Amino acid sequence: MAQPAETGSGPESPAVTSFIAIGGNLGDAKATAAQAIKNIGALPHTTLLRQSSLYRTAPVDSTGPDYINAVVEISTRLAPHALLAQLQALENAAGRDRPFRNAPRTLDLDILLYGDQMLNTATLAVPHPRMMQRAFVLTPLAEIAPERVSARQLMAVRDQPICRIAAATPAET
Repeated sequence: MAQPAETGSGPESPAVTSFIAIGGNLGDAKATAAQAIKNIGALPHTTLLRQSSLYRTAPVDSTGPDYINAVVEISTRLAPHALLAQLQALENAAGRDRPFRNAPRTLDLDILLYGDQMLNTATLAVPHPRMMQRAFVLTPLAEIAPERVSARQLMAVRDQPICRIAAATPAET
């Protein structure tokens, strides 16, 4: 993938539309996801535009209880790595532990898309490299941005059970 130069962050930077996946399967995952949505909308130089419903899914490449998942659309002036750092701070504040790859977690926040940018660095790959393989990403993304997900892409993940458990509510920003 291409590695364009990263733009700065702050009020002078151009706003970029980004999509963030939210997931977790430890503790009160539903409450954690709802709080994460509010916290993402409160990030510096960031506005929450849309949020999907909450979905319940079985773990994929992981173990433990079912996951609660959602996707949000934001407008941000944070550069990609600055946004990643802010999201990781939210994960850490929610008690995220990384004992091994794909370990059960209280909160997982992934940048799915960052405008039209393509990045592939040691710490960040955008578009998210596995997003098209996962119903827990594509289904909530299709709910809020149907133009971003084709019927063919949804058919490719149709064997992955996913259940909408809570409708989207108006964003509190």
